[in-house]
Amino acid sequence: MSAATTREALRAVLVDVDFPASKYQLTEAAGTRGADEDTLRALRAVPPVDYGNMDEVLAAVPLADEASEVTAAKKADRRREHTRPGLAEGSKDT
Repeated sequence: MSAATTREALRAVLVDVDFPASKYQLTEAAGTRGADEDTLRALRAVPPVDYGNMDEVLAAVPLADEASEVTAAKKADRRREHTRPGLAEGSKDT
């Protein structure tokens, strides 16, 4: 199971964090604010460094909302490629 969360979930549980903050401080703050298990798992997956602001945290944490959009975009690009003539777009492997 992959560890991923959303921007909104992260911002909600890290609203009171004073930056710079360590990985430990981020996970403790999220746990205190009642973060869901996916968000906690995603925070535990980040590198153990000090984060200077929320943008650095968002860059380090795997985000589920962005991952699905990127995957869908890549699938669409691959379907537009005509590597096997005569095959319907819905039947192409992506």
